[in-house]
Amino acid sequence: MQQANVPPKIVFIGGAGNMAGAVIGGMIAAGYPPEQILATGRDTRKLADFSTRWGVAIATDNLQAVADAEVIVLSVKPQVMGALCQSLRPALAGREPLVITLAAGIPLAAYRRWLGEHLPIVRAMPNTPSLVQAGVTGLYAGPGVTQAQRQQAEQIAGAVGITLWVEEESGIDQVIAVSGSGPAYYFLFMEAMIDAAEAAGMARADAERLTLQTALGAAKLAQSSDVDVARLRRNVMSPGGTTERAIQRFQRDGLDKLVAAAMHDCAERAAEMARELDRD
Repeated sequence: MQQANVPPKIVFIGGAGNMAGAVIGGMIAAGYPPEQILATGRDTRKLADFSTRWGVAIATDNLQAVADAEVIVLSVKPQVMGALCQSLRPALAGREPLVITLAAGIPLAAYRRWLGEHLPIVRAMPNTPSLVQAGVTGLYAGPGVTQAQRQQAEQIAGAVGITLWVEEESGIDQVIAVSGSGPAYYFLFMEAMIDAAEAAGMARADAERLTLQTALGAAKLAQSSDVDVARLRRNVMSPGGTTERAIQRFQRDGLDKLVAAAMHDCAERAAEMARELDRD
């Protein structure tokens, strides 16, 4: 039983991987006691290095690791999630630890079949900027998740960025379309800017440096401003000026419609993947 004022014991299955490692690092940086965290994996050398870096316990036996866990974070590839969950089921019988999954695409119904209908489960959809504590994580709570467990899930996900709860599971698909896949949209746009600048005669290293700093500055300005991004865009545009000419080209060629169509396709594919992965 959890003692008063002692944070819950959290087990990260696949804890030495990139995403789980980022979450653990963020939690410890935020003050979570490392002695209350255990990370499992198969690579003993990698686990040892991880333990040395963060001071957390490590294990290779998943069943033994979850035996007294109050929170279990699943951070393995979707393709092996079913087998992992079914292997954990005997160790979870008669217990109700909070289960948080970081895997994309797998619906709650599949976890309930694999692990048991009684378990409180939260689906978490972090994005890759979580690796640098600048992420976004969408969260969906299944049946039986208490308010205290929601707070636990939010504390864990919030260690690497901001969080957003969705009240319907389909909302996770929309989170994927905006923030899950969103970094790739920006990378593509930055790539196009770098290529265009290089084609115009700028050294590629200079084009990359300017493009990345401009993207960073624009995001920081938008976050710190008390006006919306449309107003910020207009603030950069002088009538008849250079920025207006560029923006008019984007608008004339249908950038807004292209973005909307791409995000629709992304969410649609997320729903398709959920159906494909929802198998025994």
